[in-house]
Amino acid sequence: MSKKTQHNNILLAIIGFVAVVAAVAVIGYLTIDRSEDVIQGQVEVEEYRISSKVPGRILEIRVKEGDFVHAGDTVAILEAPEVNAKKTQVQSLEQAASAMSDMAEAGARQEQIAGAKQLWQQAEVGVDITKKSYERIQRLYDEGVVTAQKRDEVLAQYQAAQAQAKAAKSQYDMAVNGARQEEKRAAAAKVNQARGAIQEVNSYLRETIQVAQADGEVSSIYPKVGELVGTGSPIMTISMMDEVWGAFNVREDQLKGLKVGDTLTAYVPAFDKNVTLKVFNIKDMGSYATWKATKSSGQYDLKTFEVKAHPEKAFEGLRPGMSLVIK
Repeated sequence: MSKKTQHNNILLAIIGFVAVVAAVAVIGYLTIDRSEDVIQGQVEVEEYRISSKVPGRILEIRVKEGDFVHAGDTVAILEAPEVNAKKTQVQSLEQAASAMSDMAEAGARQEQIAGAKQLWQQAEVGVDITKKSYERIQRLYDEGVVTAQKRDEVLAQYQAAQAQAKAAKSQYDMAVNGARQEEKRAAAAKVNQARGAIQEVNSYLRETIQVAQADGEVSSIYPKVGELVGTGSPIMTISMMDEVWGAFNVREDQLKGLKVGDTLTAYVPAFDKNVTLKVFNIKDMGSYATWKATKSSGQYDLKTFEVKAHPEKAFEGLRPGMSLVIK
């Protein structure tokens, strides 16, 4: 083979190799995925749950899922016979306490006062008689007619009569004055305690009629009519449809300096439209499961942040769970 032919073959081989490399490069350029990063989130909405402070049986549910309710609308009624029985008890206690308080304020009955006065007057008569007897015995003692022992016996009777008269006078004064101020205050406190118990039971009874606390849409109803619900058990969830926002999980290398107050443009597939959102909260999600290693060696990890943003303008039809896409 001549040198010229050999040279041509080498040249053709080089050209073929370059052509293959160029073809591979072109194919790679055309087939490689050059799409930009996409962050997908979803629409969230403010919710609150209807629940009761007292256990009971669901007697009636007045709404259906999807209904719109206004604040103050009755949404469910519970049956709690134990609370009704408790109310009867505390009402009886309040009546008894009120009667005791009235008795303390009114004092003793007129018949009791009259009886105490008669006993006091009778004791005073006894004092007069024993006093005269003592004075006679004292004169006889002074004349030496009676012994000292006899004089002492009559003196003791006289002093006993005086003590009995004082005791009868105290009973009469007590009947006239009625109960002491401390007793009156104690009786009044018992009445207030019973009335407080009635107010507590009435508050529990109000819990058997559940009302909406704010305008919204009934998104979920949990128990059925006739089922028992415990204290604090949710009866239904109401979504406040005018309080919607977008929630996105964003890796920190995608934040690109994003801060509260910035605006984002998100695509809403459900409407094939874009919506402008304003960021109002950026929060570290705080779970290791949301981290991503930047290198196989695990040199450091990228954390994920939750970004929340409100629509700048009202967007009719946005519902919880709808997708939001940011490129």
